[in-house]
Amino acid sequence: MNSSKWQLPIDSLEETQRLAAYIGSQSWPGLVIALDGDLGAGKTTFSKALAAAIGVKEVVSSPTFTIIKEYEGNLPFYHMDVYRLSLEEADELGLDDYFYGHGVTVVEWASLIEELMPEQFLAIRLEYIDEQQRMVHMEAFGERYEQLLQYIQDWSLT
Repeated sequence: MNSSKWQLPIDSLEETQRLAAYIGSQSWPGLVIALDGDLGAGKTTFSKALAAAIGVKEVVSSPTFTIIKEYEGNLPFYHMDVYRLSLEEADELGLDDYFYGHGVTVVEWASLIEELMPEQFLAIRLEYIDEQQRMVHMEAFGERYEQLLQYIQDWSLT
């Protein structure tokens, strides 16, 4: 499968939130984001900002122990944390119902269940540089996600 890659330096928490809000503003039903990164790199911060951008009014918190949290917004928001799951346990959750559903899905630690991810998605890895700086590595799988990645690149230049 072809993919497009790009990286973006981030210099503050606010920039992480702006990036996530922009991606949220471009969302569509069935959007899937595979979110990985170092502990403390900003995965949950990113998820909260994206959720707010699609109209989620509730407080979004890390689904570390509940695995999947569902929120209502302009689109349903499905927030997953698969860090503590084995591949077999994750497979039993019926993830395809979320991936191919009517909402936006963010999977934290998605690389742990790579085999279960849909064919098309946007992979985002937040690399911790220091207290303020991050490097955001993005890879698009599928035509629609390649277009989204191009939009992100164009947006970041403004």
